[in-house]
Amino acid sequence: MTYENFVSSLNGNEIPNQFSLALQVLWYQKKGRWDRSHEIAQDMNTPEGAWLHAFLHRDEGDNWNAGYWYRQAGKPVPAVSIETEWEDLVRYFLEKDRE
Repeated sequence: MTYENFVSSLNGNEIPNQFSLALQVLWYQKKGRWDRSHEIAQDMNTPEGAWLHAFLHRDEGDNWNAGYWYRQAGKPVPAVSIETEWEDLVRYFLEKDRE
């Protein structure tokens, strides 16, 4: 799947069933379903789950909590907009799924 295909999937009401958990987090977040996105991310007990969890808390404006989760993920707090971080995360996880 390409980034453009992922973005196009946001026009639908149902999440495509082939999405990894990471892509589900990003899809639900972009659809305005933060709670569902957060549920998935907090159940991902991996550094990548922590990274997504950090992004979600940064998105909601909870910078203290976001900082904690970025540290758990071993990632710096990004110096880019939420929109840019979202795109970077989508591209990263799409590429990871291709591996």
